[in-house]
Amino acid sequence: MKLLAAMSGGVDSAVAAALAVEAGHDVTGVHLALSEAPATLRSGSRGCCSREDARDASRAADVIGIPYYVWDLAAEFQASVIDDFVAEYAAGRTPNPCVRCNEKVKFAAVLDRALQLGFDAVVTGHHARVVDGVLSRSADPAKDQSYVLAVLTPAQLAATVLPLGPHTKDEVRTLARARGLAVADKPDSHDICFIADGDTAGFLRSRLGEQPGAVVEDGVAVGTHQGTYGYTVGQRRGLGLTVPAADGRPRYVLSVEPVSRTVTVGPVAALDVSTVLTDPPVWSSPRPLPLACTVQLRAHGMVHECVATADGAGWSLALTTPARAVAAGQMAVLYDGDTVVGSATIRSAA
Repeated sequence: MKLLAAMSGGVDSAVAAALAVEAGHDVTGVHLALSEAPATLRSGSRGCCSREDARDASRAADVIGIPYYVWDLAAEFQASVIDDFVAEYAAGRTPNPCVRCNEKVKFAAVLDRALQLGFDAVVTGHHARVVDGVLSRSADPAKDQSYVLAVLTPAQLAATVLPLGPHTKDEVRTLARARGLAVADKPDSHDICFIADGDTAGFLRSRLGEQPGAVVEDGVAVGTHQGTYGYTVGQRRGLGLTVPAADGRPRYVLSVEPVSRTVTVGPVAALDVSTVLTDPPVWSSPRPLPLACTVQLRAHGMVHECVATADGAGWSLALTTPARAVAAGQMAVLYDGDTVVGSATIRSAA
C-alpha cells in the first residue's frame, strides 16, 4: 500500500513509520506544523509538534530512508483545537484537546488530504489496534490510546494503520534502538502542547478576561474566583476558599455554572455519580441497545461496568458502581472487552 506516515518527532511515530516500510509498504513521512509561532509550544520532554520535534522527525525519516514533508495545518489546529478548547471551558465543560486534535486534524484534515493525494491510508504511532476495521486496546495497557481515538468513524479506521498495537512501550524503544533512531530514548510528551507554561487558567484568562464570581457550598459563599473557566469537576487545589470546611476535610469542585459565574464545592463523596448522559455517539462497532458493557470516562480513568440505553439521540449510562469526578465535555468510551464499541461526549452526570 501507499501510506502516509504522520511523524510527530517522537519515538512512537518513528518506529511506526519504520515498521510500515519493513512490511513492504511505500511510505512517505509528514510532520504537522500546528502553530504559526512554534517557539511558543512546549519543547523537550513536555513537547509536541514544536521546532525540536520537526527536526527529530526529519532526522528519523532520513534514517528510515523515506521522503519527508512538512504540512502547515496551523489554521485547522487553531479553529478545531485551540478555539474549541477555549469555547468549551467558557461553557463550563472540560474538553480533551488531544481527542479533538485526533478527530479534526490528524484523522480528518490529514487523512482527507492523504486520500486526495492518492495514498491508501495513514500510519500513526498511536498505541491501539484496528482489527477487521474495529478499534481495540493496545497490548500495553499503560500506554493504550484507544480512548483518544474512539471518535474515529469506521471509514476513518478503515484507512488507518497502527503498527504499534501489538507492542509495549519498552518494546518500541528497543525497536528504535535497533534501527538507529536517535529518538529511541526521547521522553514522551505530556500536558497541553499549546500552553507553553502549563498555566491553563492563565491561558484562558488571557482570552476570556476576568469574570469574577462566587465559590459556594450548600448555597453559602465560601470564596471567590476570577473565572469559572479556571475550574473543573473534581479539582481540589487552588479553589480560592476563604471559609474553612466545618469538618476540616478538603473540598472539591462539584459543578461549574458559567452563566451565574458560580463554582460549587463540597466533600469528596458528593463527586460520586451513577448515571451519565451523553451527546449523540460515534459507533466503532455498532451494537443494539440496551447493552451491558464497560465505559471509560477519562483518558486515564478507571473502567466501569454499565448498561447503555438510548437517551434521545445520545446514551444514558447506568453505572454498576459509582464513578467519581465525571466532567461534562470529556468522552465516554464504551468497550466490549478490549474492543471499542463507540464514543460520545459527556453531557451531564448525576
